[in-house]
Amino acid sequence: MTLAELNALPRYRAESELIQCCGSRAWARNLARRRPFQNPGRLIRASSDVWWTLDESDWREAFAAHPRIGAHQSAVLSAARAQTWSQQEQSGMRRANDGIIADLEQSNQKYFGTFGYIFIVCATGKTADEMLTILKSRLSNPPDQEIRIAAEEQDKITRLRLEKLVSA
Repeated sequence: MTLAELNALPRYRAESELIQCCGSRAWARNLARRRPFQNPGRLIRASSDVWWTLDESDWREAFAAHPRIGAHQSAVLSAARAQTWSQQEQSGMRRANDGIIADLEQSNQKYFGTFGYIFIVCATGKTADEMLTILKSRLSNPPDQEIRIAAEEQDKITRLRLEKLVSA
């Protein structure tokens, strides 16, 4: 899809396309309302502007649309394109050995138990070892700090996905 095509879609269809980039319905709705965008840079800036106006429940909704690091699908049903993007983003997991995978699963469970949402990291370009190290280092964060870090990571992921969405 091109940016011009995204701009031309009816609002409900634009929201449907955007939700694949970020699982927050409020984000998709608010970003769709800001169209048309003159260029991809303006789309990316508007995305971040909208993201940082949302509340924690909207952030958590976006987090829930992601699979856990090392998992193939999210607990929430997401579109095939979003699932494909997640698999590409987590490509560093392909070379992970069984010990790393088991440690990630255990650490993911501990993270969820501590914070109440899945561990979010912009996995693009990271190895399984790097993601595990980041996950473990964030387990000791206070909840108010960690939600902010997770939101920053989600914003990075969203920007990358928006670039993919309008790259045609």
